[in-house]
Amino acid sequence: MWSIGIYAGESPFCLTAPGNITNPIMTRDQVTDARAEFVADPFMLRRQGVWFMFFEVMNRETRKGEIGLATSECGFVWQYQQIVLVEPFHLSYPYVFKWDNEFYMIPETLAPGAIRLYRANPFPSRWTVVGDLFKTPAADPSIFRFQDRWWMFTCSNPFGHDVLRLYFAESLPGPWREHPASPLLEGDKQRARPAGRVLTGGDNVIRFAQDCVNSYGNQVRAFTVSELTPASYAEHEHELGPILKASGDGWNELGMHHVDAHQQTNGSWLACVDGLGKVD
Repeated sequence: MWSIGIYAGESPFCLTAPGNITNPIMTRDQVTDARAEFVADPFMLRRQGVWFMFFEVMNRETRKGEIGLATSECGFVWQYQQIVLVEPFHLSYPYVFKWDNEFYMIPETLAPGAIRLYRANPFPSRWTVVGDLFKTPAADPSIFRFQDRWWMFTCSNPFGHDVLRLYFAESLPGPWREHPASPLLEGDKQRARPAGRVLTGGDNVIRFAQDCVNSYGNQVRAFTVSELTPASYAEHEHELGPILKASGDGWNELGMHHVDAHQQTNGSWLACVDGLGKVD
């Protein structure tokens, strides 16, 4: 069973459970408006002093993922709110971001065979479709803005977890084009599938990947992108190796496969993560 925790640290590569909380901070038992099988894939952002976390809620009855919402003032104590997005098909990986004073979400939408953009109307409880950015059945689309362009990593082999593709556009609506070096990875279960928000700052881009070699969602690796232009791409793995992995005990005993890290005003980092544990 997947559940959600909070980690903190001095960098996005050195995250651990804070001593002042008990993980997980969100489980299926806290979902009040659906019969949840599990919760996973958390993304969060801060607005007017409040943290808003969006995550997959697997509905036991429909066997489809829906998008849930929880809030927190401090980032450590969370209150479940409600399901905010339901479609006739499975939803997961609700990648939320702000642009031009609007809040957007790009969840995983495999069934329609497209990368679909949603806008909050109003934030945070209602999301409406803006349109399809481009057609492709891809897992875990991870968008980010770098050097005045939009970029997006996806996994185009959703059930094999081993192909990484890269797309870019001059504006959010597009047109989107696949990078000439894409697919960046093929046949690589250790580095291909995205694992959370891409971090940017100055000339730095950091992407996270699920290591699925031994099992799906086994651990998370971090990669620094050293070259990113419309014509070229290069990266190297961070020297610390896996930054999140199974603990061997408790709520994340069997694996971890997601991280969304945010730098605080004091320079420290706060992250929402998920973990796989045995069902009692």
